[in-house]
Amino acid sequence: MLNFCPERIYVERSVKDESITANILCKFSSVPIEYVENPKILIKKAALAKDAISKGKRRIFVTKYKGKVLKKCPGTKYHICCNYYVLNIATNCYLDCTYCVLQSYLLNNPLLVVFANIEKFLKGLEEVFSRKNGKFYRIGTGELTDSLALDGITNFSKILVPFFAKWNNTILELKTKTDSISNLYRLDHKERTVVSFSLNPQRIIQNEEPNTSTLKDRIEAARICQELGYRLGFHFDPLIYYHGWEEGYYETVKALSERIDPGRIVWISLGALRFMPNLKPIIKERFPHCKLIYEELFPGLDSKLRYFKPIRVEMYRKLLKFIRSYNPGIFVYLCMETREVWERVFGWSPMSNTHLGHLLDERVR
Repeated sequence: MLNFCPERIYVERSVKDESITANILCKFSSVPIEYVENPKILIKKAALAKDAISKGKRRIFVTKYKGKVLKKCPGTKYHICCNYYVLNIATNCYLDCTYCVLQSYLLNNPLLVVFANIEKFLKGLEEVFSRKNGKFYRIGTGELTDSLALDGITNFSKILVPFFAKWNNTILELKTKTDSISNLYRLDHKERTVVSFSLNPQRIIQNEEPNTSTLKDRIEAARICQELGYRLGFHFDPLIYYHGWEEGYYETVKALSERIDPGRIVWISLGALRFMPNLKPIIKERFPHCKLIYEELFPGLDSKLRYFKPIRVEMYRKLLKFIRSYNPGIFVYLCMETREVWERVFGWSPMSNTHLGHLLDERVR
């Protein structure tokens, strides 16, 4: 379990009586609390602060979610996406990975935001799941935050996991770089929750993923979830190209194979490092030691910087070989890649986002 204590907590008055708010304030009874009448003023002030990104990660803002409950994953142009839905229970994260795209996406609001009006989420989800349209909903909470980093504080999983267990036309994916699984014990999940762990060699975790759990601790947390009956996912994303990468990722897959029953794994994704150009100066300023931005990165069709295509193909092929030697039956897919790359790695490609989404849905139906 990771240790985190904010410097200050801001609470929008409209959510001061919510259970999520009470959970947070109970955990941090000694932290200064400020009640907010006008969130726009608070957010503007936070965005203009010196070292706003780092400072924002140490300040929690508990507020009301006002948008659409379920959103399609934005994906990226000209690349195949897994076609899943996003449930944004929070934005930002106190983990501090050098390559994190949220550093550029959340410049207008760098605070660690928690949406406390859980009843809105549950009501909205119930309305969607109750429709008799034959549709299956694969939903993740890890698009704009880490699904479990703050879970020991908010207790979201204690509400969401049993809720999803009641429906047979959906699956919840909790994606994390932590070992914060204490709330997942003794929950009636009925295998409607996939607990997923983002993996990298320990060298990358140590150098590029500050405040996250070690590789050993993540895999041990996955083993415990396996014993608790949860299905598992693993995401080698982003894959980082460095001197010795092949050995590093081989050892990572080997460590996984020694602890995890492949029969409990529903999917493994592979995705190479990628980010919009405006993230580069942010990384340079915040992490002057970081060498990732000095690799040969080229803009793709979606304008994101990526490794040269032959490098990506080589990495995917090697990782696929390592995984297949672990167990040939594990479903492996690429995240945000072109049909050409898919074909060069697998010898085939999904026809569309919908096609890949259907293949993943079938894994958990």
